Amino acid sequence: MTDPGSDRGLSALNGRVALVAGATRGAGRAIAVELGRAGAIVYCSGRSTRKAPSDYGRTETVEETVGLITGGGGTAHAAVTDHLDVGAVRSLIERIDREQGRLDILVNDIGGEAYVEFGRPLWEYDLDAGIRLLDTGFRTHLNTSHSALPLLIRQPGGLVIEVTDGTRAYNDTHYRGTVFLDVTKTAVDRFAYAQGHELIPHGGTAVSVTPGWLRSEMMLDAFGVTESTWRSAAEANRGLSDVVPPYEFVISESPTMLARGITALAADPERSRWNTRSVSSFELAGHYGLTDVDGSRPDAWSFITAMESVPAGILEADDYR
Repeated sequence: MTDPGSDRGLSALNGRVALVAGATRGAGRAIAVELGRAGAIVYCSGRSTRKAPSDYGRTETVEETVGLITGGGGTAHAAVTDHLDVGAVRSLIERIDREQGRLDILVNDIGGEAYVEFGRPLWEYDLDAGIRLLDTGFRTHLNTSHSALPLLIRQPGGLVIEVTDGTRAYNDTHYRGTVFLDVTKTAVDRFAYAQGHELIPHGGTAVSVTPGWLRSEMMLDAFGVTESTWRSAAEANRGLSDVVPPYEFVISESPTMLARGITALAADPERSRWNTRSVSSFELAGHYGLTDVDGSRPDAWSFITAMESVPAGILEADDYR
């Protein structure tokens, strides 16, 4: 199957300025790269640098993300920023204003997943870790939008993307494993909804966007697989429980599918149709005729929901790709 999304719109965002908060790795990195490929000037923010890695303990750095963009002929700037530090966020927005005089696209993609403790009820959860998850996964978004929106609304057409985990419909009927994670991801979705209402008078759009089961660097490492072995490893665990990776991982997607969908949405002159909505990477890919890097289009949320009503391993992932 060919990939119709890999070469389209390479200049669709020329002249547009984007800030990707949380561009160091995973979805944020992929979004920054795709926006850069489409011609946007991209400010890539994050805490992990070559000189000072963050407490995530990962090797990826914000400078590497910038290098991926500039190496492909795009324009990008590293912005080492702790988005819990309101003063640092304001300084970043002042820098963008000083250097570009505008901001067209804001992507809030700081997740806080490193602070999740699955299997712990609220009363046993380490409160400091839980608050850290809330702060990192939601307050960073709040801080960034609060500082960035005055610049974004200077001209009509501004776009805010809130990256969360789970569609609104899925999260309405599913508990996400811990109180802190559940509340954080639900809050991010609602934040997009609320911002969308306030942006309407300014011709702006805010959308909550979720990937499916994201095959990020952290997830690959957690399951002890690579980009070349993940599928066979998951298939080998069909029908088994409490194994790593679980069979459901066969429906996972690379960060690029989400990034392609967000980039297409940003380039859409009728993007306001998405305002206040919750959409998945699969829905965006279908609407804009895009695929993942392997040419497939995984429908992870439908697959995961269907798995709830059939014996483990019965469903074929290819029927949902």
